[in-house]
Amino acid sequence: MKRELDIVIISDVHLGTYGCHAKELLRYLKSIKPGTLILNGDFIDIWQFRKRYFPKEHMQIIQRILKMAASGTKVYYITGNHDDALRRYSDFSSGNVHLRDKLVLKLKDKTFWIFHGDVFDVFIRYSPFIAKLGGKGYDWLILFNRWVNNIRTMMGMSRMSFARRIKYSVKEAIKFVDDFEDTAIRLAAEQNYDYVVCGHIHRAQMRTVDVKGKKITYLNSGDWVESLTALEYKWGCWSVYEYDEADFKVLNTRLRVHGADVFDEDDDDEELLPPFSTEEMFHQIVQQPAAGERSAG
Repeated sequence: MKRELDIVIISDVHLGTYGCHAKELLRYLKSIKPGTLILNGDFIDIWQFRKRYFPKEHMQIIQRILKMAASGTKVYYITGNHDDALRRYSDFSSGNVHLRDKLVLKLKDKTFWIFHGDVFDVFIRYSPFIAKLGGKGYDWLILFNRWVNNIRTMMGMSRMSFARRIKYSVKEAIKFVDDFEDTAIRLAAEQNYDYVVCGHIHRAQMRTVDVKGKKITYLNSGDWVESLTALEYKWGCWSVYEYDEADFKVLNTRLRVHGADVFDEDDDDEELLPPFSTEEMFHQIVQQPAAGERSAG
């Protein structure tokens, strides 16, 4: 049975890179049935997009989201820095798929300000070349990390994240994350929002801060490169979802088909897309007809 959720927010998937945990994300998407799905930036990594590397699972994630939109899920694609080329299409809608640079939602008399967060990153704003160079270095670090983790897994050891350890051990990195969150909270208070929801820094977070008598809640959906997390909204409450491999395995091995996952039974309806340009991929997404609701939200 799929878990029915009101809202799901994921960010920093980085499709088209070695670091993307596409197989795990695909399992997660198959296990949920959200009313609204928000892709909060860096969904497709256009900075490092190469036709020679876009595996089957990456294509299947796009197909899965198209299928969700066709089945009634309202999908918002919010642009980030790694998919900033799509910003020229901003405020475009087709069926249940909507492309935005930011999103404001009203839930239970509370206002939610949702955007990726790269606007706070000085390197991206003033030195995009350095930012892209750093992105390539990060991708190679993740690739090396995955190779090491394969060896650790074969030896019965737990996985580890080099990138996370580096970020949490370098004072400047910790300060950047703290400054990022504080800036988002301060600006949300100045503009009278109750919640501010970001991605970008690859760290899932939920915390409420009192700013001059007004409570501001900061949410971050994390990523699907290091932490494999999402934000879920159900019954008026937010929670951070953390992917766990054990949740997607059949406990009784006699009932399990060799090489199959729990949610793979309906893969036959997800045809793979042929390799094409990033712009053509985007058009394939937004031009998908939606069942039911036809008007933009």
